Amino acid sequence: MLSSWRHWLVVFFLGLAACGEGVEPQTDDALSERQDSLAPVRLRLMAANITSGNGQDYSLGHGTRIFQGTDPDVVMIQEFNYGSNSATDIRAFVDTAFGPQFAYYREGGAQIPNGIISRYPIIASGEWDDAQVSNRDFAWARIDIPGPKDLWAVSVHLLTASSSVRNTESAALVSFIQSNVPAGDYLVIGGDLNTDSRSEASFSTLSQVVTTAAPYPADKNGNTNTNASRAKPYDHVLVDTDLRQVQTSVVIGGSTFSSGLVVDTRVYTPISELSPALASDSGAASMQHMGIIKDFLIPGDAPVSTVTVTSPNGGESWTASSARSITWTSANVTNVKVEYTLDGSTWTVLSASTPASAGSLAWTLPSSQSTQARVRVTDTASASITDTSDGAFAITTTGGGTGSLIINEVLVNELGSDVAGEFVELVNTGSAAVSVGGWTVWDSGTMRHTFPAGTTVPAGGVVVVFGAAAGIPSGTPGAVACSTGTLSLTNGGDTVSVRNASGTIVDSVVLPSTLTGTDGVSANRSPDLGTGSTFVLHTTLSTQTTSPGRRANGSPF
Repeated sequence: MLSSWRHWLVVFFLGLAACGEGVEPQTDDALSERQDSLAPVRLRLMAANITSGNGQDYSLGHGTRIFQGTDPDVVMIQEFNYGSNSATDIRAFVDTAFGPQFAYYREGGAQIPNGIISRYPIIASGEWDDAQVSNRDFAWARIDIPGPKDLWAVSVHLLTASSSVRNTESAALVSFIQSNVPAGDYLVIGGDLNTDSRSEASFSTLSQVVTTAAPYPADKNGNTNTNASRAKPYDHVLVDTDLRQVQTSVVIGGSTFSSGLVVDTRVYTPISELSPALASDSGAASMQHMGIIKDFLIPGDAPVSTVTVTSPNGGESWTASSARSITWTSANVTNVKVEYTLDGSTWTVLSASTPASAGSLAWTLPSSQSTQARVRVTDTASASITDTSDGAFAITTTGGGTGSLIINEVLVNELGSDVAGEFVELVNTGSAAVSVGGWTVWDSGTMRHTFPAGTTVPAGGVVVVFGAAAGIPSGTPGAVACSTGTLSLTNGGDTVSVRNASGTIVDSVVLPSTLTGTDGVSANRSPDLGTGSTFVLHTTLSTQTTSPGRRANGSPF
């Protein structure tokens, strides 16, 4: 993901680049197939003025096939025209030639615009004025390539007028770069310089910011020239010293080009290595120039270290002194420290160092009760890489609540038609508190209520789940509103159950229609709290029709 400062750069520079088109930051998923964070990443840079036909555009498909066959990561493209030049058409061209995951920037308002197309996210972009020409400028993009440095790519198309004009353009470009590009980032200038020879003054000028010395890319026959007739070195990929140090051979199929490649499909063999490009593509009518490719092995991103507690992670109810396991997941961590707390502030170390790859640690729980217990797992090499249970869990002395929390009373057929008055009464018949965080109340096969983490029912205590808050009578002990907004109990007979956080049924009662069909009269255990007793109509135990939160006779539990 882009860090927060990169996000604000995107917002800021999008405003600066409003006159251009197409900046599209990507998600990390789009890069997963190309980026290995544990090893150097191959980065293929390409300069391309490879339009064909009379329109100075890519509509005829010759350049598109060359792009597809060479598979570049970042292209500094010239004469960036296609179809009607609408945003839809330009996007379609990028999708076809490179892929829908690629981002692009295309300068606006230019007859033959320069642009940048990138496999990696473009986090800022724009254009610098080329005062010597009216139909294009210098297009630039800041790209979030793998590793700690960004890549600044500049797409240029200098004039054919004269070498002195080209040198003036180069001097202006150098000034822009020195004023805007951080010295610590990578820099590449790529494009059609229209240089008649490698001795032109513009190369000396550009050498202030990039390296211009040999060796130079060449085709299969060793020719380093790039114009259509292959007589002049028009096109270049020029990088700064940092990138030059990590330049590597271009490898395509079984072919290797130690200094980079001049892509001329007419002489490339076997042409199948550039599929779907055709041998005739570089010789198409009015094909401008040859594409130039250089490859680099840049350092990948530093591996991200993480630790995540998976259990207990909140809502569990574990028995004191029982044998359990603390579990976690981790990445790029060697050893972890494992701790627990019973009060949320005082931590006890279970293991000062255990292999992170084990993913679990056996734990015999303390004999003390707690409703605020949590565990914490921390990288022993970095205390900042740590994770704690998302919520509190309970340590109880009552077998985790099994057999101590029972369903004592249920009102299925509410008085009148207000289903908010339906309720399920649960009573803790044990001798210690029961944590019910994460426990659920079910109506037949449908979960109707979940108790929030940290909820406990004290020994002898009661909790009554009503269909909705509007149905709770004033003064009802332990009353809560159903978390889903309704209990939806069935008047023709129903099954009500309560389950613990792991999904085990703690108690369940089947209520026939004889106990659910009387309007406003609940079904109650007879006698109250009898774990083996049957349910009867409340009116057989008392003159009252219901007694939510109290015994059938109205007295407290």
